[in-house]
Amino acid sequence: MTLYTKNGVPLQVSGDYVYSSSGTVVGRVKGSKVFGPNGQYVGTISGNRLVYRSSESSAMSSSFSKANRAGTGLAHAAGSGIYGDEPNIPD
Repeated sequence: MTLYTKNGVPLQVSGDYVYSSSGTVVGRVKGSKVFGPNGQYVGTISGNRLVYRSSESSAMSSSFSKANRAGTGLAHAAGSGIYGDEPNIPD
């Protein structure tokens, strides 16, 4: 699956885990939501975009530990007008 943030920043997806383009763990996918290693809401997947929606930010999950992975050279995509804000992606 190819996943981008609202503003078109590429993300890596491997199984249930999402990584930044530099290989830093962003979070784990549960349903249509992504939760960070600390269990806090990171964003919602809508199509091929990860967007932060404050109306869903109260959701929590269990914390987890996952190793970083190698970075990637994927190109940025055009921004999207989808409802929500740009998620805070560690990089």
